[in-house]
Amino acid sequence: MPIERAPIADHPTIFVILGITGDLASRKLLPALLTLYSKRLLPQRFAIIGFSRRQFSRDEFREHIREHLNVKPGQFREEDIKHFLDHMTYEQGFFDNAPAYERLSERLKSIDDRWGQCSNKLFHLSVPPSLYEGILNRLAESKLTRPCDDATGWTRILIEKPFGNDIEGARSLDRLLGRLFDERQIFRIDHYLAKESLQNILAFRFENPMFEPMWRREHIDKVHIKLFEKEALDSRGAFYDKLGAIKDVGQNHMLAMLALIAMNEPRSFSAEDIRRERARVLNSIKRVSASQLKKTAAKGQYRGFTAEHGVDPRSSTETYFRLAAQLSGSRWRGVPFFLESGKGMAESKTEIDIYFKGKKPKKGSQTPPDQNILTFRIQPDECIKIKFFVKHPGYGFKAEPKTLRFKYSDTPWQDEIPNDYERLIRDAFIGDQTLFASTDEIMASWRFITSVLENWDKVPMALYEKGASEI
Repeated sequence: MPIERAPIADHPTIFVILGITGDLASRKLLPALLTLYSKRLLPQRFAIIGFSRRQFSRDEFREHIREHLNVKPGQFREEDIKHFLDHMTYEQGFFDNAPAYERLSERLKSIDDRWGQCSNKLFHLSVPPSLYEGILNRLAESKLTRPCDDATGWTRILIEKPFGNDIEGARSLDRLLGRLFDERQIFRIDHYLAKESLQNILAFRFENPMFEPMWRREHIDKVHIKLFEKEALDSRGAFYDKLGAIKDVGQNHMLAMLALIAMNEPRSFSAEDIRRERARVLNSIKRVSASQLKKTAAKGQYRGFTAEHGVDPRSSTETYFRLAAQLSGSRWRGVPFFLESGKGMAESKTEIDIYFKGKKPKKGSQTPPDQNILTFRIQPDECIKIKFFVKHPGYGFKAEPKTLRFKYSDTPWQDEIPNDYERLIRDAFIGDQTLFASTDEIMASWRFITSVLENWDKVPMALYEKGASEI
């Protein structure tokens, strides 16, 4: 497995953020770009163009960004922040207004003229998904996404999940993207795929041959994937009420984790081969019948959800769910993959527990039946741990459980680990699509989730208190 991907080529590049005054830009995109800049990981000649509806002069825009940049005091040198802001400019316009894109095109051309070279261009849609179609059509109509020629100045589109609100919406978005752009231009962001602890699953599995022979139904009893959030809703009440927990994290983050656990070893560690294997797993998930769903699924809503700002007082939207997924094929036949997620839980944590089949105690053993468990802790306190058994000291023969643990915080390179968006932006610069969702993955995940949603109303709703550890 390669440890490092290709470096960013030192070709002039412009990063366009459509919706730069929004929360995602200030919390994620701009801090990630600033970090890459401070580490000297961006091209020498680069520019960031913000595009949004608000009126700003150049100085007002930079002051606004400085005030809303979500970084810790002392995290960056003031000199780096100042020089970073010097690379930023702004274009005001409405997202559905064609003349605004013509002005944006002129702004891009003026930068290219100043540099004396056709630049690479990345367009990030930092806007609600309802605006995707209009923006994508305007970008294509204005020819902003066309390269200058066959040899220089590539263009790429970055879009955020959710990719559709249902399977028809996903198909519609996919058709639109396929009509307007080449697949190599499209970078679909599910930021969970870029988490270092999640990427480590592949290294752990395929760089340690001792585990792979046991990675199958003969040895694994079940897999339990948990994504719990202590916080309830933030400011997304109306948006979340239309979405629900399954669409918010089940269709994307949790199935992405399932795919990494269950996928076969790829032929190579190229983006194409890794994405193909992830998609193969997702396509192998069996549809869930109504009777199966009633037996194995659960859903809940925390008390007070309907009083949240923007939420319908009569809402039946789930804030918690538990599902069991079954995969076809000989490797995983009969092994349940449990997906469980909730808001307003006792603690925030994301982890994957792999339960190995236990063995019957031998005659004379004082050890009760138990299982080895391998845990990938994704966040917080990222680690990999294995529950195993050793003899308890003394005259008898009784085994007791112990934990072998690898913690990221114990490593000398803890501070060097890039966060999700640093890695994603860097990979978009170099054209590496490994950590971005493919259209095959998205459609496969929606097919499974659709089979759940078709009978979701038959699963009774449980109310739970905020701070619950289990439902």
